[in-house]
Amino acid sequence: MSSHPRLLLRDEPGRNVPLDPRTPLSIGRDPASGLCLSEAQGVSRHHALVRLSRTRVGQWLLCDLGSANGTYLEGARLRDCRPLSDGDEIRLGLKGPVLQFRTTGSASPQALPSAGRPAAPVVAQAAAGQLDFAGRSLRLDRIRSAYVRSRRRHPQAFSWWLLLCLGGLMLLPFPWLFWPLQLGALAAWILLGSRWEHLLEVTLQDGLAYRHRFDSLETALAHRNGIRKAMPVGPAPAVGRRP
Repeated sequence: MSSHPRLLLRDEPGRNVPLDPRTPLSIGRDPASGLCLSEAQGVSRHHALVRLSRTRVGQWLLCDLGSANGTYLEGARLRDCRPLSDGDEIRLGLKGPVLQFRTTGSASPQALPSAGRPAAPVVAQAAAGQLDFAGRSLRLDRIRSAYVRSRRRHPQAFSWWLLLCLGGLMLLPFPWLFWPLQLGALAAWILLGSRWEHLLEVTLQDGLAYRHRFDSLETALAHRNGIRKAMPVGPAPAVGRRP
C-alpha cells in the first residue's frame, strides 16, 4: 500500500485517492478533476483543492475554490486554506459527500485509544455496540458526529496584560518598580497566551453533546479517530451548528 496520504469517501470505503506531493488534488464535478464527483449533490464544478504546504514540511492543506455550497472541515466552513490532520472529515456542501483524510493505515474499529489515567480512560473500547466516553456509556448507533475543537485556554490574557501595562504607567516615576512590573506582565502574557486546550465533542442524534478536554492535540485526534472508526457506516448526517 502507498505510504502517501489519501482521501477516502466515507460512505464508499472501497473508493480512495492517493495524494501526490508533486501535484495538488482538485475535487469537483469537472471530468478533469483529480477526484471527480460528477453525480454528487451540492458539489461545484471546481469545488476544493488539497495540496502540500509550501512553507511547512509535510503539512497538507485543504482549500475551497469559491464553491457555491462551501467546503466544511470538521464541521466548520472554510474561509481560507486550513491544515489537515489524520482522520479529518471534509464535507462538500451542507448535504454533499464526506471525505476522510488519512495519513496512516486504518486500524481496527475496536482498537480505541485510551488516555488519561489507566484506571479511567477517557474513551474505553467499544463492545456490544456501546462506547464508554468520559465515564458515560453511549450507543454507537446514536452518535452523530465526533469533532475536535481547539481554543486558547486563557483568551483574556492579552486584556490582562494591557490593563497591567496601563496601570503600571502610574509607576513610571519609579523605574525600579515600573520595569519589573512591565517585564513580569509581558512574561505572563506570553506564557498564558500560548496555552491551548482541545475539546473532543461527541454529539448524539438527538443533539445532546458530551465534551472532554485534552492538553494534547494528538491525543484528542487519536480519540476522535477511534470513535469514528467504531461508528457504524450509514447515511451522512447534515452539518449541524456546534456551540
